[in-house]
Amino acid sequence: MRVIAGSVKGRRLKGPPERSRKGKASVTRPSSDLVRESLFSTLDAMGADFSRVLDLYAGSGALGIEAMSRGGGTCDFVERQNAACRLIAENLGLTGFASHADVLCLPVARALGQLEGPYTLVLADPPYADEAAPAIMETLAESALVETGETVIALEHSAREEPKAALGDFSLVKSRRHGDSAVSIYR
Repeated sequence: MRVIAGSVKGRRLKGPPERSRKGKASVTRPSSDLVRESLFSTLDAMGADFSRVLDLYAGSGALGIEAMSRGGGTCDFVERQNAACRLIAENLGLTGFASHADVLCLPVARALGQLEGPYTLVLADPPYADEAAPAIMETLAESALVETGETVIALEHSAREEPKAALGDFSLVKSRRHGDSAVSIYR
């Protein structure tokens, strides 16, 4: 896994181990380089503002770090798994972005009540099997963390799921499929 473009282009990031110590498969599924490259090309073409980024279900932090590399000012990372939070902190150290980021090691639903908006870009890559994620994304879209017409919300999801036409007042502007993954962008 590497940073695709920007100030730390080509920098390798640490990813989750394939298996945990208990022999279970990792529950963190990093976005592929192809998905990240397509997502950020689309965001660049839209003129998305990377000045204040929120990376939900952050995993390794690759999405938020990519945004920071492309000129993002600050990024708040939200991840519930302690091991993943440590991984995000390591990757922020590797890229030199630690002083411009905060890592909240909390479930996303709880973090939404503790964060202060508005954000200019929200990146969300919930686990595909997380049945609570759609309701959490609706809560986000109706919160003071985002501003209609100003904030862009990018949601990665299973390609088997049709994207919702809207999240709150945010309308679907583009959706792209990449193998098992899809990215839907709302503005």
